[in-house]
Amino acid sequence: EVQLVESGGGLVQAGGSLRLSCAASGFTFDDYAIGWFRQAPGKEREGVSCINKGGNTAHYADSVKGRCTISSDNAKNMVYLQMNSLKSEDTAVYYCAATNNICSDDAADFGSWGQGTQVTVSS
Repeated sequence: EVQLVESGGGLVQAGGSLRLSCAASGFTFDDYAIGWFRQAPGKEREGVSCINKGGNTAHYADSVKGRCTISSDNAKNMVYLQMNSLKSEDTAVYYCAATNNICSDDAADFGSWGQGTQVTVSS
């Protein structure tokens, strides 16, 4: 059974940092690209970042480029999203998701999802 579990969310002041973690199990980790998405109240789910199957190529949304870094530890089946210089507009539930295709910013391309972790940035 494919399972993705996010952790690391919380309440942080604007300008602060958080590191989100995604623990993956139930599938061959090396065969999947892992993406981070977020959804704020009343808004559509949007792609934040994605790391490809080999873990050597990362993609970022323009809204987080330069502030976020995605990384993976294939030995531990973990993907991380380091978020710095957080802004109030980063407030959302953050999800990790897996696809056996290439990285994409379209949520419809990802077949497996975690339950999400809340990130709240206070201004």
